Amino acid sequence: MSTRTARYGVGSQRVIVVMGVTGTGKTTVGRLLAEALGLPYAEGDAFHPAANVAKMSAGIPLDDEDRGPWLDAVGEWVHDRAGHGGGVVAASCLKRAYRDRLRATTPGVVFVHLTGERALIEERMRSRTGHFMPATLLDSQFATLEPLRPDEPGVAVDVAGTPEEITARALAALRGL
Repeated sequence: MSTRTARYGVGSQRVIVVMGVTGTGKTTVGRLLAEALGLPYAEGDAFHPAANVAKMSAGIPLDDEDRGPWLDAVGEWVHDRAGHGGGVVAASCLKRAYRDRLRATTPGVVFVHLTGERALIEERMRSRTGHFMPATLLDSQFATLEPLRPDEPGVAVDVAGTPEEITARALAALRGL
C-alpha cells in the first residue's frame, strides 16, 4: 500500500468509480482523488465510441444500447486495474444496472456518487468550455439517475464547495467504508 493510500485508509488495490450526472465534477474530483491516493486516473468519456460523442454533442441522450460498448470498455479498465494497483475512473454510471455490470467484472469496485442541487450543476455546466455534453441533456440525466442503494458499495458526496472540499469529503467518506 502506498503512503498516500495508507494515509487515506483506502486500499491500493481498490478501484473507485466517480459517478453522477453530467456537470457534477466527476473529472475534476476524480483526478484529485487519484492524485491524493497515488492511483492512476482514467476519464470515462474517453471510452465512448465516436457515435456516442456525436449523439450527445447533438443534444440526443444515449440509451442503454448506446451505453453497452462504453460500459464494456470502462469495465475492462476497471477489471484490469483491480488487483494491479487500483485506480480511479470518472464514469456517469447513472443506472443500477450499469453499476451491476461493472461489479460483475470487478466485485470490489466502489462508487463515489457526486450529488447536488440541479441549479448548481446547471450553472457549472453553462460556465464550462470545451465539453461535448450540452446543458440541455441535464434533465435526461436526472431522469435516468438511480442513486446508489444502501446495498451498493459506495458513498454519496455533495458537490457544493470547491473541488478540494468535495475531494476531502469523498476521501473521508471512503475511509468510512
